[in-house]
Amino acid sequence: MAYARHDRVRTQPLRTDEIDVEVRFARLSTNWDLNNFLACLRTHFGLESRDGVVTTERGQTRLQKFPIGIDPKQFAEYLAADLSPAEQEKVSSLLQNFEGAKFTIGVDRLDYTKGIDKKVDGFNHLLAAQPGSISLLQIAPLSRADINEYHKYKEDVENAINHVNAEHGTDKWRPIHYTNDPFSQAALARLYRAAHVGVVTPLRDGMNLVAKEYVAAQDPRDPGVLVLSKFAGAAEDFNEDEALLVDPNDPKEIADAILKAANMPLEERVKRWRSMMDKLESYTIHDWSADYVRELDKSRVTVPADQCLHLGRGWTNEALMPLYRNHAEALATYNEIDPADVALKKAACADEKKAYEALEARLMHTQGRLWDLPIPTASLGGRPEEDPGAG
Repeated sequence: MAYARHDRVRTQPLRTDEIDVEVRFARLSTNWDLNNFLACLRTHFGLESRDGVVTTERGQTRLQKFPIGIDPKQFAEYLAADLSPAEQEKVSSLLQNFEGAKFTIGVDRLDYTKGIDKKVDGFNHLLAAQPGSISLLQIAPLSRADINEYHKYKEDVENAINHVNAEHGTDKWRPIHYTNDPFSQAALARLYRAAHVGVVTPLRDGMNLVAKEYVAAQDPRDPGVLVLSKFAGAAEDFNEDEALLVDPNDPKEIADAILKAANMPLEERVKRWRSMMDKLESYTIHDWSADYVRELDKSRVTVPADQCLHLGRGWTNEALMPLYRNHAEALATYNEIDPADVALKKAACADEKKAYEALEARLMHTQGRLWDLPIPTASLGGRPEEDPGAG
């Protein structure tokens, strides 16, 4: 699913004669997300972009791709970090199940979008073709467990796992080891490194950092292989010469990829891993955040403070500036008229009121989409509170 995050900078004084105005900046993870979002704007709202900018009556939204990364150095520190005695025991107990044998690892929230059931189905096909060849460790922390559909999905996944274990397991060997327990990043790093294959099969995912974490945790001298859904955002970063890309809806494709990964020669594994690791190191989460803040800063617009008479009113944008100017001119005209000239003063007051209501309507519309602000009580310095001669 494509989405856009709109980040706004609150109105603040820069100097006595300048203020910031609203910026809209849509941050998306991949080209697919970006194109999908543009298609949505075009189909449902009739909006087109030009040079990555969408213009509406409320201003401009700039669209740009920002694929989030990780901190590879942090994973080296995780691998060296001490675990608590309890977590060390939990990790050791899991790894004892795979002593002397190859195993794959999956780490996913228990969410239907993560395709855990598809992974299990693929594993079933694999074991039917090559019984007893490889195991799976599936870590699936609970997600939205209070929602019935998620509870039902949990039951479906567990039933599928039980079926595979009953069909292909023996008294001494269980194909799939499954847990809902949470693990620290340091514990996961150890499990990632021990696994010969990392299997990430979401039906759709904005990025999926587990794929990147698995790569970062590998032993450079003997790395594992990443099997990755082509519908994960990470597949836009890792090409088919690096990860083994699969359609998560095709169990045979998943099975074939896992078998290929498990039997891949060392030279090819190192080559694939090195290419992916180079990418992780060249664009980390720190680069991502710096790029994002830098691009957000480019969206800042400054305008003269006398064109925005009430900073406490919340958010504004360039599209509202004519309304501010219209009201400022009407108010200035009203204030310049001699109070003794009641008729002219009343006409000017009517013009000011009309300009104010036009401005207020737009502000109420914009702010209503964000949060409630006390617009009716906001002060407009110098604005008449009632018509001259009223009452």
